[in-house]
Amino acid sequence: MNPGEKEANQAVAIARLGGNITFVCKTGSDIFGHQAHQLFEEEGINTSFVLSDFKNPSGVALITVDSRAENCIAVASGANMQLLPADLQRAREAIEEADAILMQLEIPIETVEYVAHTANAQGKKVVLNPALAQPLSEDLLRDLYLITPNETEAEMISGISITDDESAILAARKISALGVDNVVITLGARGALVYNQEICRFVDGYKVKAIDTTAAGDIFNGALLVGLMENRSLIDSVRFACKTSAIAVTRVGAQSSAPYRNEVDVFDQ
Repeated sequence: MNPGEKEANQAVAIARLGGNITFVCKTGSDIFGHQAHQLFEEEGINTSFVLSDFKNPSGVALITVDSRAENCIAVASGANMQLLPADLQRAREAIEEADAILMQLEIPIETVEYVAHTANAQGKKVVLNPALAQPLSEDLLRDLYLITPNETEAEMISGISITDDESAILAARKISALGVDNVVITLGARGALVYNQEICRFVDGYKVKAIDTTAAGDIFNGALLVGLMENRSLIDSVRFACKTSAIAVTRVGAQSSAPYRNEVDVFDQ
């Protein structure tokens, strides 16, 4: 058993890369929840808004990894799906103080929409990693600064099947037209496509021997946020994220695979 969940993996990745992060989430009042809280504190994450649910268990997932290092995940969301807009009233201070907000879809969509609208109205950069894949409203998309779908998620949002570079660009263009300023479609080992009104560029991935791709996307997103908060360009931030996730896939596990900043800084393809 290893600590995981998308939002937690991203929080740990940010902390290990030197980011200043406050994590807002809900765990069960059980051994998994207590262990998670302790691990977050050990990573240097601000846990002031890690909420405990006394009615529902902590979220858990069963992950299988095949001979090609690809993973398949079955999730029991538990307390994650009980993080409601009313809970976020207690975390308004964290939203107000943040420069950027990173979210995923392992919490209720109404919570994602509430935070996105609140944060965008305050001029914050709202970044959404749209996993687990589901339809998204145009109102939500217009509140985003950046969205980071993988190919499957990009297909669901855009309605365009991605089979090659050209179709990936068409999908990114469609998502952008729905109101998102910046689109980054992750392409696994091939890297990522960066698209906005001024940029349409593929950023190559790093060639490594993959052992386990679990949490690679989460670590990519955490690193991307760190890059943006260090005032790197979007392209440079994506390149930094590709490098960080390349290190992660050479290791087994979720949070355990997230590299530290010194490892990323000395990594060479």
